[in-house]
Amino acid sequence: MKMRKNMSKIFVAGIAMSMLVLSCKKKEQSTATGWNYNDPQNGGFLKTNYVEQETGPGLVLIEGGTFTMGRAEQEVTFDWDNTPRRVTVRSFYMDETEVTNQHWRDYMHWTERTFSDFPLILKKATPDENVWRSKLGYNEPLAEYYLRHPAYQDYPVVGISWLQASNYCAWRSDRVNEYILIREGILLWNNDQQNEPFNTDAYLAGKFSNSDNPNGQLLDLDPSNGSGSNGKKKIKKKDLATRIVRMEDGITLPSYRLPTEAEWEFAAYGLIGNYEDERITNRRIYPWDGHWVRNPDDKFQGEIQANFMRGRGDYMGVAGKLNDNASVTAPVTAYWPNDYGLYNMAGNVAEWVMDVYRPLSSEDMDDFSPFRGNVFKTKVLNSEGAIDEKLDEAMYDVNGIKEYLVDFTAERKRRRAGAITDSLDNVLLTELDSMVNIANEMFNDGRKLEASRYVRDIVDEKLLDIAFRVQGLPGLEEFQFEIIPKLVDGISDYVVNQPGSLKVRTVTKEENLDRRNYEQSNYIDYLDGDLQSSIYYNNEETIAGVNEFEQQTGAARNRTGKNPQNLVYQSTTVDKGKPIQPSTLITDKSRVYKGGSWKDRAYWLSPGNRRFYDEFRSTDYIGFRCAMTRVGSPVGLGGK
Repeated sequence: MKMRKNMSKIFVAGIAMSMLVLSCKKKEQSTATGWNYNDPQNGGFLKTNYVEQETGPGLVLIEGGTFTMGRAEQEVTFDWDNTPRRVTVRSFYMDETEVTNQHWRDYMHWTERTFSDFPLILKKATPDENVWRSKLGYNEPLAEYYLRHPAYQDYPVVGISWLQASNYCAWRSDRVNEYILIREGILLWNNDQQNEPFNTDAYLAGKFSNSDNPNGQLLDLDPSNGSGSNGKKKIKKKDLATRIVRMEDGITLPSYRLPTEAEWEFAAYGLIGNYEDERITNRRIYPWDGHWVRNPDDKFQGEIQANFMRGRGDYMGVAGKLNDNASVTAPVTAYWPNDYGLYNMAGNVAEWVMDVYRPLSSEDMDDFSPFRGNVFKTKVLNSEGAIDEKLDEAMYDVNGIKEYLVDFTAERKRRRAGAITDSLDNVLLTELDSMVNIANEMFNDGRKLEASRYVRDIVDEKLLDIAFRVQGLPGLEEFQFEIIPKLVDGISDYVVNQPGSLKVRTVTKEENLDRRNYEQSNYIDYLDGDLQSSIYYNNEETIAGVNEFEQQTGAARNRTGKNPQNLVYQSTTVDKGKPIQPSTLITDKSRVYKGGSWKDRAYWLSPGNRRFYDEFRSTDYIGFRCAMTRVGSPVGLGGK
């Protein structure tokens, strides 16, 4: 209800303004030219009477500011990767709670219903429920029940990779904006969007019209798009055309996304409740005051303030006096919120953030909105300079599929050999490899859409064709390829775009020749992993090799994130028994996660601590929450 009331104020400034503009006697004038705004008589220059950004579902406004980011505890791991430094974070929005199992099942239900022709998209959206399994522990009940049983519906979702979490944020953005447009009568409910769902960017680009309400569109105040003045002194409403919502109307919300590391840490500390005038009087170790983990208030004295592992073998306390009342995770609103009103910023599950991990990020990054991981992209234009048509096909990382197949085949041959079933598996893998090579050549030739269609054909038809051919052989009528479902699951990880989305590409150096703030697309390695930050910065042979790599249009990082241009963070390469590259777990796909979890000691509850994990992997202790950019004033209504 609160969301609807807030939006009503904003929407009056959009639709009601365009409906009443013709009858207004006094119109606002431009302070630059003196021309009337929102007046079709002079061409219809638009100025929205914007009131306030609506607070999206589940979000809390985090008023930004300056703080000391970095280590607040002892450096017991001796990584020295988080030197304290002062930074400023812009105001933003953050989810009040972690994303729950119920939220994720909503996402899966929508995906299954919308992309029935693309089963790999659903597979990619499905959490890894087997993250609960342990070699020497009995966790099968959690693997079977945790995601789907209603007893856990308000518990944080786990088994989610960083990539899956990012995809969820994009899906949530579209569903929220679609609902806003339906709520205000601009779109109609449309549950039949098979393979062509609402997408915010596509809608704003004029590429989505499946659900338009013919009676709910905005008046287009530009008379040249209607019947014009036709020599009339006064343009009437009937002379004007209608239009869809634009960004300038301020009706749709910015995208949901993962928070940056700086945003997450700032929000977790909740320092808005810990200052006098302009002074922060007491730096916190945890999201609450004090250096202890129990509540000091008289009413709740001695109660544990977060869900974590108190000591070896102690995950929940003793029967009759459970300390955190949770053996694994707990409901997302358990325990006390911090001063921003955010729950479980310490404990329960650790949380993905947007940043790529580097040990020296604290020394390199900006002190305003610090972030490492920028890969600048732009929308694809057609030959006429207009935004190209949206995708009608799922897009795949074909190079990643090729490398996945190499690893899968090597592991399969290492584990099993000799039986006739293994020989038949090898036949299938050999044929599959030749087909993926064809798709790989298409991809590297720039025919990415054609390559993706070929991959879909492999999954939908060609793998089954091989199986049917084998079943036609004498004595093999009942034979089933058990590896086909495994291969399909693996390939699903390489879906990178889904139907209904606009086409995007990375920016290039040639289109940024006169730009000084950036030149290329990918700055993940900037100052920490690129050529200039390596010992080879003036080696002519190395420089030539890097330049040659950049000229290969099909060159791409492989699925584990090893980048041939990255001369600092590489796995060990061996030449005649001697390592010739540093050995490290850090790659361009190493993402930061923050906070402690149900299986961590209290040390990790401090928001200043940081860890990393591969973006394509998931665990039973990492979840996430979404954030959203705050536009305009850093404070809400009633602020200064």
